[in-house]
Amino acid sequence: MGRAAAMLGTTQGFLRAIGEARLITPLRSEGGHRRYSRYQLRIAARARELVDQGTPIEAACRIIILEDQLEEAQRINAEYRRRGESAAPSASA
Repeated sequence: MGRAAAMLGTTQGFLRAIGEARLITPLRSEGGHRRYSRYQLRIAARARELVDQGTPIEAACRIIILEDQLEEAQRINAEYRRRGESAAPSASA
């Protein structure tokens, strides 16, 4: 956890807080140490960015969750569009 906090330029308390807000849930090593994925570190960096801009931590976590949901919905919509375009009959003269 200390190494992750140092990489992000934040405190261990901040990482604990976003963990308690269930924004990220790190895996645990056999020794009980928190292990963060690259994705979780990106999420934590985004949370830090929002908090540094004055957003309360709870609101920052909610914003990030909504951003993630929007990105997933856009990905799904793009996939449906691709499938629809490939299934549409082509117009020939």
